[in-house]
Amino acid sequence: MQKTTKKINLNQLVITALLSALAYLSLFVTPIHVANFLTLDMKDAIMTIGALLYGPVTGAAMALITSTLELVTISGTGFYGWIMNFVSSAVFCCAAGIIYKYRRSMSGAVIGLSVSVVSMTAVMMVMNLLITPLYTGMPRSAIVDMIPTLLLPFNLLKGILNAGIALLLYKPLSTALHKTNLSATNVQNHKPQSLKNTIIVTLAAVVLIVASVLLLLWLSAQH
Repeated sequence: MQKTTKKINLNQLVITALLSALAYLSLFVTPIHVANFLTLDMKDAIMTIGALLYGPVTGAAMALITSTLELVTISGTGFYGWIMNFVSSAVFCCAAGIIYKYRRSMSGAVIGLSVSVVSMTAVMMVMNLLITPLYTGMPRSAIVDMIPTLLLPFNLLKGILNAGIALLLYKPLSTALHKTNLSATNVQNHKPQSLKNTIIVTLAAVVLIVASVLLLLWLSAQH
C-alpha cells in the first residue's frame, strides 16, 4: 500500500511538472497580443486539465509555477503582470477543479468549466480596476471605459477558448494516462465515451469554433 501511494504521488508530480512545462511552452506558440498589457494564450486550458485530474490545489500550484516562469523569462509587465497572470489562471483552474472533484462526470466538467469562464471574467474585471492603473499609468476612469469594448470581451473569449480546449483534450489525455498507469484516477472514470459524452464534446467543438470566429471578428474591429 505504501509503495502504491508513493507511486501515485510520484506520477502526480511528474504529470504536474509536465503539464506546467507545456503550459509555459504554449506561451511561445499561441500568444495573441491584443494590447500592450493583454495577451491571449492557451496556457489555462493545459493547467485546467491538471486541475481536473488531481484537484484544485494542483491547479493553483501549476498557475503559480507557470506565472513565475513567465515573470522571470518573457514577461514585460513585471510583478503586476505576475499578479494578474496568477490570479487569472488560479481562478480558472480552481473553479473547474473544485466542481469536478465532487462531480466526476462529463456534465460536471462542463459545469465546472462554465463556472471557470464566468468566475475568471468577473474576477479579472475587478483586478483590472485595481491593478492595471498601477503599471500602465492610466487613470482608473480610462480602465472603466475599456471594460465593455476591450477587457470584458477579451477575458470572456479567452475563457471560452480555454474551456473548449480543456474539454476536448481532457478525456483523451486522461484515458491515455490511465492506460500507461500514470493516472491516479479511478478506472470507472475512463469508460468508453457514451453518446451523451460524444454530444457534449461535439458541442464543445462547435462552441470553440464559434468563439474563434468571434475572436477574429473582435480582433479585426480593434485595428
